[in-house]
Parts: sequence; structure tokens; C-alpha cells
Amino acid sequence: MFRGFFNFLLFSSIYIALVALLMVWESEEIMGLALDRGNYFGFVFFSTICSYNFHWYLTPGSEKYSERILWGRRRRRLQLMGCCIGLMGAAWYGLPLLHHWLPLAGAVVLTFLYSAPKVPHATFRWLKKIAIGKTIFLAFVWMYVTTLLPYLIADAAKVNFGEVALLCVYRFFLIYAICILFDHRDREEDRAEGIRSLITSLEEPHLDKLYYGSLIVSAACALALAPSLPLFVLFSLLAAVAVVWAVKNYAQNHHSDYVYYFQLDGLMAFSALIHLLWRLAGGI
Repeated sequence: MFRGFFNFLLFSSIYIALVALLMVWESEEIMGLALDRGNYFGFVFFSTICSYNFHWYLTPGSEKYSERILWGRRRRRLQLMGCCIGLMGAAWYGLPLLHHWLPLAGAVVLTFLYSAPKVPHATFRWLKKIAIGKTIFLAFVWMYVTTLLPYLIADAAKVNFGEVALLCVYRFFLIYAICILFDHRDREEDRAEGIRSLITSLEEPHLDKLYYGSLIVSAACALALAPSLPLFVLFSLLAAVAVVWAVKNYAQNHHSDYVYYFQLDGLMAFSALIHLLWRLAGGI
């Protein structure tokens, strides 16, 4: 029963939606934003539910064993329901934010375009041919929704844009490194489907350089933020980089969906979780 409930949280995309909320919360805390928290959190949560269920509904079965794909095959109606509920929830919480329609529209379009190549229509199939786009695009969407967009729609008159830029670059390259692990696992299937990306083109030594180079850039941005951050927040940002650095070999040798969709996806919000626990324990 516990396994069934865990699978539901993980594969219905509730888990990844909670990861997104943690990341938004951390961005709000670090940048000191006056964000319309209730509406924006609701918008992000339901948008994530909608987009991920839409993406997985369009994802065909794999020749390799995948707990997530097998779970989805048995629950196609549930995936459609998740997509519809997510869409309605995103609309409900997005309406009060419509005066920020331009940056919000950017988030919606970017999110749709990531899954668009899976839509069974010739209009979208050409997107599979875009070189290097898949991994960079996904990392950018996550950075935009959880970091840059809160800044764009909040009362941020007193926020230093240079610090915002550093946090955005930190987040982008941390997420990009995690995305590299996903694409490395799936690159044979991507090649078979004609999906082009930088990861499907690079040899292992160059891929390693890209992975570790991304994490070095991420760590450098965290260190550049040091003068404006409490020490424990800086520690949490660097701890996330260190853990992602350390898990590469493990992730490349363990292809379980639980490793990728629970552990690796969760690492995007690892620093936020440390930050939240620190706050709950009475930290400033």
C-alpha cells in the first residue's frame, strides 16, 4: 500500500510539483521578494501537474523497463485527468496574475514547446531536429519559472539585479548538470526517435567536461553571492552542487526510475530543503 501511494505521488507528478514550489520559495527568500505567494505558488503547482502529465501522456512505451511508463500505461485516464485538473488550477491561480501576462505567457509557451515534439502532428515534429535544444531548453524553463519569473512579477524595486542574475546562472547550470544525467540515460532512445541534443552528440570525455564544467560555474556563482547571503544559505547552495557532483557515477550505473525521478529530480530542490529545515529550526 505504501509503495502504491509513493508511486502515485511520484508518477502523477505531485512530487515534482512540490519540488518546484520549494525552489520558488527559496528564490523568494534569497532575493527578498514581495511575491503574491498564494497565487503564484498555486499557478506553479498546477502548471507543473498539467505540463508533466501532458508530457507523459504523449510519451510512448519504451523497450527498456520503466516503472513510470508502465504505471502510466495502466492509468491513461488518470494522466488526462491530471492534465485537465492542472490546467484548470493553473487558470484559477493565474487569473489574479494576468497583469503580468507577458512574463507568464513566456513561461506557458516555453513549457509547451518542451513537450511539443511529442505531439503527433507534422507541425511539431520538426522540433525534434533542433540541435542541442532539448537539455538546454528544459534547464532554462526550470530556471525561468522558479527563479527569474518570480523576480519579474514581484515587487522587486530594492532587489539587486546582479544578484538575481547570479542566482539564475547558479540554478541553470545546476539543473543543466542534472538534465545531462537524464539525457545520458536516454540518449540511445533519443537517437532512435531522431531527437537531437548536445548529449546525444558528445563522446564520454567531452560529456564529463560539460557536466563538471557546469557544476563549477554553478559553484562559482554561489560563491559570488556570498557577500549578500547568510553563511548557512551559502552552505546549502554549495551542498547541492557537491551532491550533484558526487552522484554522477552512481546515476550512470543505476537507471531505476526511482533514482532519476525521485533522487535526481529532488536534488533540484536540495538546497531549498536544507534552507527550509534551517528556517524551521529557528535560523534567520
